[in-house]
This record gives sequence, structure tokens and C-alpha cells, in this order.
Amino acid sequence: MNLGRLLRSAYLLYFSQPASDRTLFRAIHRRPIRTIVEMGISLAGRTPRVLEIARWRQSDQPLRYTGIDLFEARPADQPQLTIKQANASLRQPEMQLQLVPGDPATALRRMANSLVGTDLLIISANQDRDSLAAAWTWMPRMLTADSLIFVEEPAAKPSETAKPAENQWRRLSLADVQALAAPSKRMRRAA
Repeated sequence: MNLGRLLRSAYLLYFSQPASDRTLFRAIHRRPIRTIVEMGISLAGRTPRVLEIARWRQSDQPLRYTGIDLFEARPADQPQLTIKQANASLRQPEMQLQLVPGDPATALRRMANSLVGTDLLIISANQDRDSLAAAWTWMPRMLTADSLIFVEEPAAKPSETAKPAENQWRRLSLADVQALAAPSKRMRRAA
């Protein structure tokens, strides 16, 4: 490993901001990741960094990234992002890039069967809760027992005297995802 890469990895894994992302980065660094699904793209830092860290592990297979986002239909309280901007920013050699417009439930209903064997699933805090609740039912078919699954938890509202808190990443297991999917399945059968 050359000095530049060593410094870059030390920065990303131990000193990058927001500090909460470091948990995610270290988990990715510990194992080979070839297939990533992210719900809620963040071009301001997280998504490009996740892809960079995943590329550190050499493999004969290209990295496969699927980004699910509302893109042009994002609410006004989120940074605007067009699918064209995301494509231009994320496209890299040796990587298969797939951008899927839509909310989690709609996108996974269409795409879950093509995302089988996902190594890393990232769910941003800015996802619509109702759509995400409906999407859990599609996730178990995409994942394996070894998949890394991270859900971003929104930060608590800061008091006026405290500095703003950061969102935190919570790691889930396949069993956790299956448990979250079970109520969705019951509701679909009843409907």
C-alpha cells in the first residue's frame, strides 16, 4: 500500500466527517463488497466514499452499485439531485452503475429479483417511512446471511443550547430484516 492510499484510508476510516459515517466505512473495509444497494443517494460525501472503500478490495468482478432515489421528485427539504447528475458523479470504470428512480417500495417491487446476493444494503434516514415499511417485504430475497445491512437513524432534535446531533447508523442482521418483513407480508395478504 502506498503512502497516499494509507493516509486516505486513515482519514476516511478514523477522521472523516460526519463521524457517524465512520462506522459504515469500517464495516465495508473489513470485508469484500461487490454488490451495493443504496436507498437515498448522498453525493455530498457518503456515496462516493462508500464506493471508494469498496473498490479497495481487488477482485476479478466489477463492483455493482444500485442507487434507489426519488431524484427529481425529492421533497423540498432534501438537496435536489437529478438522475443525470448522479450518473455523471458516480460513473466509474470497472463498475456497473444502475440508478432506479422511485421510493423504496415501488423500486424494490420492480428490482428485488435482480438484486439477489446484495453484499451491502444502505438505507438513508431520509426515506419515506410508509414506503420503507412496505419495502421490507422485498428485501429478504435480495440478501444473504453475510450481507451487511445498515439503516441510518435520524438524530434526536437538538435543544437550543446543544450542538446538532448526527444521524447514527444501526446494523441489522438478515433475521432483523425478515422480522421487519413479516408484518408487511401479513398486511399484503389481508388487503
